[in-house]
Amino acid sequence: MERTPAVPDPAPLLIACALGIERLALRTGDRTGAHGRVTVLRTGMGPKNAERAVTGALGKEPLRHAAVVATGFCAGLAPGMHPGDLVVAEQTRDAHGHTTCVGTDLLVKELVRAVPGRTVHTGPLIGSDHVVRGHERTDLLATGAIAVDMESAATLHSAMRAGDRPVAAVRVVVDAPQHELVRIGTVRGGISAFRVLRAVLPAFFEWHRSSLLPRR
Repeated sequence: MERTPAVPDPAPLLIACALGIERLALRTGDRTGAHGRVTVLRTGMGPKNAERAVTGALGKEPLRHAAVVATGFCAGLAPGMHPGDLVVAEQTRDAHGHTTCVGTDLLVKELVRAVPGRTVHTGPLIGSDHVVRGHERTDLLATGAIAVDMESAATLHSAMRAGDRPVAAVRVVVDAPQHELVRIGTVRGGISAFRVLRAVLPAFFEWHRSSLLPRR
């Protein structure tokens, strides 16, 4: 009797975020439609923590070849952004250079489906080593970036340094030029962003499924 060849497990998906409240949102979201192993990694705040955590996670099985999504909250830089808007990075930037994201068009389409009524912005996402306030927004906007956070650029840079893989960054605006956040979770903007982050998982899973298909 012939044995059916074993089908290898699909490459896993690593979803990296910095804060406990972000991990809570992701862990309580809808996991229907996941393709293979999905790991939500809390890295801690800041680029150094993100680099350390992601490098460690991808340096051993079963995540060695995982696709990586950096997610969580961010500060919007462009006028007209509101808490609860979504940012899909075309690339991430920091002092190490830039990392090109893949599947951005698909992510936009799936996010519109997953979170109807929310505005999705695309463009460069820039990294910072501190919380950005006041005039710094204007300076960063002048570089062409549309949003800023402290971990996405370090996460994707570290992921690609560990080996070629699909990478993406999707952030929820919690802090915007006309809606500056003082304390997350205590204002309407923070609660709105939390609810949006809970809803994005189906879009990540569809992006992951697409990334597993042979590239032409």
